[in-house]
Amino acid sequence: MGRRPAWKEIDPALSAPAVISIENVSFSYGGPNVALQDASLSIRRGDFACIVGPNGGGKTTLLKLIIGLLQPGEGCVRLFGRPPAQSRRRVGYMPQRAGLDPQFPVRVLDVVLMGRLGRSNPLRPLGKADKEQAASVLAQVGLADLQYRPLSALSEGQRQRALIARALACNPDLLLLDEPTSNLDLASQDDLYALLHALNKRMTIVMVSHDVAFVSKFVKTIVCVNRSVVVHAAEDISGDLISEVFGYGKGMKMIMHDHSHFRQRADS
Repeated sequence: MGRRPAWKEIDPALSAPAVISIENVSFSYGGPNVALQDASLSIRRGDFACIVGPNGGGKTTLLKLIIGLLQPGEGCVRLFGRPPAQSRRRVGYMPQRAGLDPQFPVRVLDVVLMGRLGRSNPLRPLGKADKEQAASVLAQVGLADLQYRPLSALSEGQRQRALIARALACNPDLLLLDEPTSNLDLASQDDLYALLHALNKRMTIVMVSHDVAFVSKFVKTIVCVNRSVVVHAAEDISGDLISEVFGYGKGMKMIMHDHSHFRQRADS
């Protein structure tokens, strides 16, 4: 067997405090269909967790409950031990739909500066410290040389990096990402996972993804969501388990993409 990526060999300490704590949470958008039913989840500091499940299974709903954009009908959600509204400033959030027209005439730096809004006095204009922080996170995601370019001039992968930089601009302890690899080619996905691996050394990461077979090799925890929530260690994921989560029936095989470019860098 080949050598496993280093970050899977070092699991978070069992004594690490819980960053996210969800207890017996149920949520419905109205009507008979329940988005989440009696869901419980604990994500500890330093984890790199991936939320997987079928379309409409409640993945995005779970993220919005964590950050406090939705309120549970039943149960309790805690973020850093407090109600989400009281801890939201410690969270960087990249939604599935960023709400930005890629053709809108805005610079990359201006997009990232949006992540600094509301960090202090909302009536105070963004200052030198905000611009320095934006420049710093752009350097972290490899876009320092592109900060003054229009967003429309970037590739799809570079735009995703710019949106992650916007989420990082608040200097978060927790990074939440909803489908960050959607519409990316394999090379861009490699680059993005390499970036997330580096970021995970200093922050907890929770992301939503459909590519279960691939992400299970690089994350630490898999959170299976299909109205209920079940948590597994990444190394325990199998084809039969994926079939059960997605409702495909038994006997599904896990087909791994050839991401050799990323594997080489992860093992180096």
